[in-house]
Amino acid sequence: MRISISLLLLAVVACGQEKVDLAVVHQIRTEAFENSQVMDTLWRLTDVYGPRLTGSPELREAADWATKTLEGYGLSNVHQEKWGPFGRTWSPREYWVEMEAPRYAQLAAVPLAWSKSTNGPVSGDVIYAPLGGPRRVYDPKKYQAQIEEWENKHKGALRGKIVLLTMQQKIAPADKPGFVRYSDAELADLARAQEPSLKTHVDLAHLQVPDDPTDAREYIMSLPSDVQDQYFDARDAVRAKLNQFLIDEGVLAVITTDQRAHTGKLFAEQAGGYDPKFPLAPPTFVLTAEQYNRLARLVEKNIPEKVTVDLKAETNDTPVDSFNIIGEIPGGAKKDEVVMIGGHFDSWHSATGGTDNGAGSAVMMEVMRVLKALNLKMDRTVRIGLWTGEEQGLLGSKAYVKAHFADPITMKVTDEHGKLSGYFNLDNGSGKIRGAYLQGNDAMRPLFEEWLAPFRDLGASTVTIRDTGGTDHESFDAVGLPGFQFIQDPLDYMTTTHHSSLDTYDHAQAPDLMQAVAVIASIVYDAANRTEMLPRKPLPKRAK
Repeated sequence: MRISISLLLLAVVACGQEKVDLAVVHQIRTEAFENSQVMDTLWRLTDVYGPRLTGSPELREAADWATKTLEGYGLSNVHQEKWGPFGRTWSPREYWVEMEAPRYAQLAAVPLAWSKSTNGPVSGDVIYAPLGGPRRVYDPKKYQAQIEEWENKHKGALRGKIVLLTMQQKIAPADKPGFVRYSDAELADLARAQEPSLKTHVDLAHLQVPDDPTDAREYIMSLPSDVQDQYFDARDAVRAKLNQFLIDEGVLAVITTDQRAHTGKLFAEQAGGYDPKFPLAPPTFVLTAEQYNRLARLVEKNIPEKVTVDLKAETNDTPVDSFNIIGEIPGGAKKDEVVMIGGHFDSWHSATGGTDNGAGSAVMMEVMRVLKALNLKMDRTVRIGLWTGEEQGLLGSKAYVKAHFADPITMKVTDEHGKLSGYFNLDNGSGKIRGAYLQGNDAMRPLFEEWLAPFRDLGASTVTIRDTGGTDHESFDAVGLPGFQFIQDPLDYMTTTHHSSLDTYDHAQAPDLMQAVAVIASIVYDAANRTEMLPRKPLPKRAK
């Protein structure tokens, strides 16, 4: 009997027990490519509603729109699930920084979150009083030692001043491309397992946090959940002591820069604590490295210099709850079992959160739209979670996992823990999916290899046993649930957009996001319909 090529293309491909329905893959690719709404969703989240700082009115407005949109797709049980309390609100309403002398210059500046308002423009002489070395220190012990030495040096000399608090930044020549995709050789290297190394017990007293921002973030997010929480508490407490000293000394405002802030970019995160137990920081701004260096050089050369700043920020010390956005497509035969997807919904405030993580949120919303629009039969329930508080330490996803699945400290699990098949996350910019990190779960290797096979022609084929950190899949992995982040092309994520004033809609790549929708929707369909739930690693031991 002869079988046509077209029928072969629509055949079910099987490898062992794993099955990929190519007919469904075709439907998903068609809907994701020909009827895509992902860029319109991203536009709404960024140009219309961004930025989305946790606890802010802007995040609330964006969440209300996203909730209505998911309801409009026909999802069930769409709601904003509270967690918290988070802390104080903070939302900038007006700000500017100007140099008045020796020459007028309007300076490109952004306030750091949880800074006090100035109550109108304030002017003052500038003092260059850098804290520490040329790089930011991430280790709380080193940071505390730097601050104590600095306070002893400058006590009594800061009243009525505008303080330049960081070292000048050397503007290094651009010797690497600002926009890159993974090469075949790089993907092959990523697919190789890392060399084994001895693991040592880690606690707050024995941290060895790198000074490099990227290395520091990866190190911190690799720590056990309880040590992470202790680390962030320690950092906030040290920063709070510095802010209280600056306030007590009568500083008018603080100006900083950042080792990432050259070539005109601004990186605005936080200066004060979002927890009301900590004081708001004095009015604190970040400048581009080029403009900051000019101010510092003038002071060093004893040229009289005056700067005027203005910051109007709405804040409320009454703690507010934050929330996660949840919605579902109910399953059929195994509807009490769940496959989850998600990404963080919040962003920093210097831009509109286009690639961090409006892109991931838009993709996951579009995945749900595609699956619902095609009315695909899925045995398991598919649930989306859009998390808040990620930028403050994965707060939203940690709270959700603790409430629904397990306490990462005690490892006491709930009934729902046994019903979650797995969680898939997207949060590394807008680059196309090139594969998946297994997070040490080797039993998932044949599954991902088969799931990705239909997308090899779109560049998605790499599967690595390695872990990756710094985003919400870790909240699930920390309690023994299959939680995964995808490998994505870097593009200009770490060179240009990540936490910067250029993190806008303009840097999102539409073809890449459409590819990601097709890949994830297909994987979710397969995971929802396979006979067994996804294989798990052993449940982690409870924290000591």
